[in-house]
Amino acid sequence: MKPDDPLLRILACPLDKGPLHLLPATAAAGKDGTAAVDGAGEALYNPRLRRRYPIIDGIPQLLPSSGEQVSDEEHETLLARVSEAHMTAGNMAEEHMAEDHTSGNDTRRPGTPGATT
Repeated sequence: MKPDDPLLRILACPLDKGPLHLLPATAAAGKDGTAAVDGAGEALYNPRLRRRYPIIDGIPQLLPSSGEQVSDEEHETLLARVSEAHMTAGNMAEEHMAEDHTSGNDTRRPGTPGATT
């Protein structure tokens, strides 16, 4: 699942009905030097209830029984991953906007201040 997936806007925690945050899979170097998933696969996280819901084969598992409670220490780690994912997604959006601007593709509607026709 990608951070800009529109599905993320409508998915909600099955317990408190609040928004969930995407936790991308973390990779660690394997023995042969290639990236290997270290067991922390993709998941959706509810920091209010400190519950993590797995994403298996691209499908969020959002049954209340599928979520797992996380410890205080893991909660802090997951909050850092959420923050990092948001910063990365923000940087990608800024780069995309900069590419549009430098390539001459004006994404503003004609008639708006600063738009070129």
